[in-house]
Amino acid sequence: MDGAANTTLPGVNASCPETIDDFRNQVYSTVYSAITVVGLLGNGFVLYVLLKTYHEKSAFQVYLVNLALSDLLFVSTLPLRVVYYVHRGSWFFGDLLCRLSTYMLYVNLYCSIFFMTAMSFFRCVAIVFPVQNMKLVTQKKARWVCACIWAFVILTSSPFLASGSHVDKYNKTKCFEPPQSSSSLSSLLILHFVAVVLGFLLPFLVITICYTMISWTLLKNSLKKNQADRRKAVGMILVVTAAFLMCFTPYHVQRSVYLLSMVPPGQDCMTQLRMQKSVVITLALAATNCCFDPLLYFFSGGNFRRKLSTFRKHSWSSMTSVPKRRVSLQDQCGESFKE
Repeated sequence: MDGAANTTLPGVNASCPETIDDFRNQVYSTVYSAITVVGLLGNGFVLYVLLKTYHEKSAFQVYLVNLALSDLLFVSTLPLRVVYYVHRGSWFFGDLLCRLSTYMLYVNLYCSIFFMTAMSFFRCVAIVFPVQNMKLVTQKKARWVCACIWAFVILTSSPFLASGSHVDKYNKTKCFEPPQSSSSLSSLLILHFVAVVLGFLLPFLVITICYTMISWTLLKNSLKKNQADRRKAVGMILVVTAAFLMCFTPYHVQRSVYLLSMVPPGQDCMTQLRMQKSVVITLALAATNCCFDPLLYFFSGGNFRRKLSTFRKHSWSSMTSVPKRRVSLQDQCGESFKE
C-alpha cells in the first residue's frame, strides 16, 4: 500500500530500533498540504475555463476535462491524509473513507498515465498522419476512449479497496499501512508487478514511440513547419516527458526494488531505513502529478491558451456589456489536435 514505508513489515528485520515515522509524517503532511492547494486551484481553474468554453468543442478538450476531474477527485482526499500524518498516524474518519482514500490515489495515478498516453497517441496521429487525423480524432472516439480508461482503471484498482483501517497494539486506528502477513505481501507483489507492466511500462513504450515519431516528422519537415508550431510541439513533448519521468518512473522503479527487498529477511537496519525513506519520497513525487497536469494543459499546443484568451474576452465583455463579434474557433485553428 502507499504506507509501505513503515517499519513493521513481514520479511523485514523487526529488531531495528529506529523508525522513519517522524520523517514520513513530516514529508507527507507537508507535501500533501502543498499538493492540495496547488492541485485544487490549478485543476479547478483549468476545469472551469474548459467547461465555460465547452461550446468550442474538441476531442483534445475531452481528455483535458477527464484528466482534471481525475486530479480533483484525488486532491479531495488529500486533506484526510494530511490530518492522519499531522496526528502521527492516527485515523479518525472511519473505515470507508480509509479505503476510498487509498483507492483514489491509484485511480488518479493510472488514469493520469493512460490519459496522457491517449493524448500523446492522438497528437502523434495529428502530426505524423494529418490526413487520417480528420477521421480518427473525433469527440465521439475521445469520449469512448475516456470511458474505457475510467472503467479499466476503476476495475483493476478495486483490490486496493480491500485495505481498510485497523487498530494496532497501541489502540491507535491506522490507515495506509502495509500488509502484515506473508500471504498479503505475496498478493501485493503480484498486484504491483501487473500494475508496473500494464500501467507503466506499456504506456511508457507508447509515449516513447509517439514522441520519437513526432520528433522525426518535425525534423524531416522543418522547412515546411513554422517556428511557432515547432516550438509548441517540442514544448509539449518536453513537459509531458518531464512530468512522466519525474512523477511515475521513480515511484514504480523504487517501489519494485523495495517490495523485492522485503522478500529475503535479514537486512541491516540502515539499509531498511534508506529504502523506506526512498519510498516516502517517490510516493510524494508520484502524488505531485496532479500539480503538473495544469502545465500540460497550458503547453498542449496553444489550444488551451486560446481558450483561456477567449474565456477572458467573454468574461470582460459580459462585465462591460459591450457586444463583440463572435469569432469562429474553427476558422482560427481547425481540428483540436493540429499544431
